[in-house]
Amino acid sequence: MTLFRPCIDLHDGRVKQIVGSSLRGDGSGPDENFVADEDAAYYARRYRDDNLRGGHVIRLGPGNDDAARRALGAWPGRMQLGGGIRDDNADEWFEAGASKLIVTSWLFEGDTLRIDRARVLAGQIGRERLVFDLSCRRVDDGWRVATEKWQRITNTPIEIRTFERLAEFCSEFLVHAADAEGRCEGIDEDLVRMLGEGCPIPCTYAGGGRDIADLDLVAELSEGRVDLTFGSALDLFGGSGVRYADCVAWNREHRG
Repeated sequence: MTLFRPCIDLHDGRVKQIVGSSLRGDGSGPDENFVADEDAAYYARRYRDDNLRGGHVIRLGPGNDDAARRALGAWPGRMQLGGGIRDDNADEWFEAGASKLIVTSWLFEGDTLRIDRARVLAGQIGRERLVFDLSCRRVDDGWRVATEKWQRITNTPIEIRTFERLAEFCSEFLVHAADAEGRCEGIDEDLVRMLGEGCPIPCTYAGGGRDIADLDLVAELSEGRVDLTFGSALDLFGGSGVRYADCVAWNREHRG
């Protein structure tokens, strides 16, 4: 059944909510919807107290290691960690308290998916502790995976065959609709429907969520196979569209 998955997005060492498509690599800052006064550990403790498991901490660029460690240390073994994960730093993040590691750009060399890297990492740490981030941008014929702060559109399509190839090496997928991320203009319904049809393992969608009713919508479109993350719309991050208390209540009702 579809559940709410919490998140902590880190940029320049602070918890933020940003417009995903504005994450540029030219030195200019992204468009920010929210910058928290509290540190990352505060949010991790909130999720711990409400037993919201399976959430993720994402490091958006450099300067976020200390904040990520504080978040993971606040609830050891219960939150996933993504951003800059490679084969040579994976072990240290498990030691810091990550439950699973989310891998994105390292799986690609330029525009090309490196299945051999997926195989190596799964062999090194175990597929059950791996999440592959297939965040994407819209193109003329669907979606393609986007790397390097979602600015580089690769030649890997978001389709059933891609999920089937990679599911052998990971236990979950995370998919941000980068064009919708941070805009609170509604989820990409076509993408959610496709994820429900194509993902053979658990999948979490992020991007555009703006109302608690989006949990019902994602459940309907994916037949309960896809979970949902709220960001900028959540009152916990300064938003007005979704109450955090309602998300907690949803999970308590639907967890079973």
